[in-house]
Amino acid sequence: MHADSQGKVAPNATNPMTKVGFDLHNVEVESVDFLNLPSPHIRLEHMLALSQKIKQDGANYDGVVITHGTDTLEETAYFLDTMQLPKMPIVITGAMRSNNELGSDGIYNYLSALRVASFEKSADKGVLVVMNDEIHAAKYVTKTHTTNVSTFQTPTHGPLGVIMKKDILFFKTAEPRVRFDLETVSGNVQIIKAYAGMDSWLLDQLDLQQLDGLIIEALGAGNIPPQAERGLQRLLAHNIPVALVSRCFNGIAEPVYGYDGGGASLQEQGVMFVKELNAPKARLKLLIALNAGLQGEALKSYMEG
Repeated sequence: MHADSQGKVAPNATNPMTKVGFDLHNVEVESVDFLNLPSPHIRLEHMLALSQKIKQDGANYDGVVITHGTDTLEETAYFLDTMQLPKMPIVITGAMRSNNELGSDGIYNYLSALRVASFEKSADKGVLVVMNDEIHAAKYVTKTHTTNVSTFQTPTHGPLGVIMKKDILFFKTAEPRVRFDLETVSGNVQIIKAYAGMDSWLLDQLDLQQLDGLIIEALGAGNIPPQAERGLQRLLAHNIPVALVSRCFNGIAEPVYGYDGGGASLQEQGVMFVKELNAPKARLKLLIALNAGLQGEALKSYMEG
């Protein structure tokens, strides 16, 4: 991106990152301008095409770095982390400041990502997000600030590692993931956020003939107002998969409370509780599971695993 004299930010005519060169001690870098889209324009088919590109050409490389706009970076990272890709390092990075702004972080993050991707210990750790001298797991990382360069954080767990001046240090590894080999991905899974006084109106507007699944971003440990619970019952009666996450920044959703709308009541009715994912990632998880053909107990086991 490029900021004009009035501060308006728009895409560059060409991607300046493809023209950046570094001396990385005998590491050869090949730049491929695969897509040139603002990150809010990224759709499922773009994520799938990117995964297929990596799978198709992966044998030609020892690692991959993807530059990506930050708004949906975590979603693309999570999607890729759920695909069957080569076990070489796969790193996603971005920038919070335009390339012509004072203190632009793009080139530095790009160099950091190249260092991580060429580091032998980065292999087979899943898709990694590298920003601001930190290495995060795609599953857990999220954008936490609209403009701050340290926006990408991992609630509860913290980063997997750090980038030092002359070295790279990993001090933990994300748990092994179930991965899928999909040729296509499609479907209509929506997200609805719970709030105080919520009734069933939003849920009643959903066309069950067009809906493949629903993610509820619930209150606290996993609760919704009782009037909203009655709206969910219509979906569950039609076997629409419903999964739940917490709207809280930290912590894990779990079925604790037994009152109307409480998590224990929702679980008894068939709502699935997704651990440690935010709503956008839970949506991707459900879409991927449905496209992989998971149903019934297999779907529940995967979503809650």
